Amino acid sequence: MPRRARVDWDAVSAAAPDGLILVRDLRALGVPPSTIAFRCRKAGGPWWHPLLGLVALARGALTVHQRLVAALLAAGDDALVTGLAACRLHGLERVPDHEEVHVLVEHGNRRRSEGFLVVERTTRMPTSRVLDGIRCASLPRALLDGARRLVRIDEVRALLCEAVQRRMVAVPALRAEIEKGSCRGTALVRTVIAELEDGIRSAAEAWLRELVLGMDDFPTVHWNAELRRADGSRLATVDGLVDGVPLVIEVHSFAHHADLETYDATMRRQGELTAAGYVVVPVTPKELREDPDGVRRKLRAALEELRALRSSAA
Repeated sequence: MPRRARVDWDAVSAAAPDGLILVRDLRALGVPPSTIAFRCRKAGGPWWHPLLGLVALARGALTVHQRLVAALLAAGDDALVTGLAACRLHGLERVPDHEEVHVLVEHGNRRRSEGFLVVERTTRMPTSRVLDGIRCASLPRALLDGARRLVRIDEVRALLCEAVQRRMVAVPALRAEIEKGSCRGTALVRTVIAELEDGIRSAAEAWLRELVLGMDDFPTVHWNAELRRADGSRLATVDGLVDGVPLVIEVHSFAHHADLETYDATMRRQGELTAAGYVVVPVTPKELREDPDGVRRKLRAALEELRALRSSAA
């Protein structure tokens, strides 16, 4: 009768700090294939296979962190987490909900996508960082890998605008990254990068920009324009400044003005702009979505009023 293999189970646990281990590593630690198969049996086994060639040492759904660890273990030592999962690791908050873990591997890696694991082969591996114990792609690459898999332009806007607004990435870095990579799936991303290059910093500002660009009779608007007083000191950075007239367009959202301090600061700033001779036209994201014609009328009326005042003064 063959002798049962002696397995150092403490060594197995030490080799799987996240409760995940490759089958080949179990074999190297002396765990027989029959034991692995028995423990991973579908009916009642204490272990299971979340991905091909990988074993979870406890039943139950994987945590978010375990899914990231599992993806890297399964994809190989050269793999990096990229896309939306990496964006979240970098600290971005406006990341759409996602189930997949997108990883980059060297072009010769033969690992295939399965389940929650999305494998992308590349000849242009990015620089990497280790965040929360996970190897991930640099933020510009992660942003573009995530954004080009989104199908709604406002999700792309929210993702890229947050990174730029928080100064986590510069717009030229996004432009450089997209020009170096594949054109596949980049149409929406290129549109949003062009908006960012034009000074747009939020989805609502992008809606306003689209609306104004469609008004053939309206002057050019300079986005996120910096205004200065007569003595050269900084007055404010405004969402939109209409060319040739002291007309300012500001997007006021409930999320931004939900607390009294922020609302008070906005009102003080608007008073300073008025005192400096600017006419301020506030618009809300809801107006832009639900009553774009009303916004157009409001902008045209303010422009005509300013032009009439100038004519009478002359």
